[in-house]
Amino acid sequence: MNLKDIKEKLFPIFKIISIALITSAIGLELWNIQTSITNSQLPSILTPPLIIAHIALSAHFLEALIAAYYAPERNQISIKYAAYTFFVGIFGLLELFNNDQEQG
Repeated sequence: MNLKDIKEKLFPIFKIISIALITSAIGLELWNIQTSITNSQLPSILTPPLIIAHIALSAHFLEALIAAYYAPERNQISIKYAAYTFFVGIFGLLELFNNDQEQG
């Protein structure tokens, strides 16, 4: 199995998992905000996942900014590709830069 086969078979699975996890992280963050507004508290067992969610959301936001910056150079719409990259993470950036290499 070569690298292209691995990419074609595993990237879609990883992208689906990434979308599910980042959506869950957004939900956890919203729940945390809601508990702050209502002066209640998240269960303490959710503290480690909340920290991971902070890190993941920050990383995905940074990746989205990078995608938005480079998308026009690769004939993509900035906001659309940034949103896509925010949800799929590094796989969106890999596609953006890999497509450029395949075309060039």
